[in-house]
Amino acid sequence: MTRGLTSALAGLFVVATAAVAVAGPPDGTCKINVLADPGILFSLDEWQTDFCKTTVPLTEIRDGGPPRDGIPPIDSPVFEHVRDADKWLAPREPVIELTVGSVSRAYPLQILIWHEIVNDRIAGTPVAVTFCPLCYTALAFVRPMHSAAVLTFGTTGNLRHSDMVMWD
Repeated sequence: MTRGLTSALAGLFVVATAAVAVAGPPDGTCKINVLADPGILFSLDEWQTDFCKTTVPLTEIRDGGPPRDGIPPIDSPVFEHVRDADKWLAPREPVIELTVGSVSRAYPLQILIWHEIVNDRIAGTPVAVTFCPLCYTALAFVRPMHSAAVLTFGTTGNLRHSDMVMWD
């Protein structure tokens, strides 16, 4: 079996559009006091976000060890031809395969296990290809626009039910 872009997928592969769901008190007020809520087990200090807008209870998120971007994403991936990858890829090595339009790419797990997120652009479409080694799951997202810029994703260092939590 050849590796290339037709290699078997590793883990679950889903293409989705990232979306933000907002929930909070009906009066629009929300205060989060980490000292008053011992169930919040990760630091909110370095974040510039409204933690009142969430669909996930903050008490389900845990510090996973590394700091934010302690597992650095790949923001400018470099690709090589399959014949050149034969020098460092095993014949049956797992990859995440993504095709957008007529363009296909393979993302080897031996790289994603160390970076977990690749911010890429395929056939003009901004995508985030992700792999969580703890739950052995791969997901790909179309990266949306916000304030006239394409969102870029990274790792927070936090986990929810042992799954990677990303930031944008």
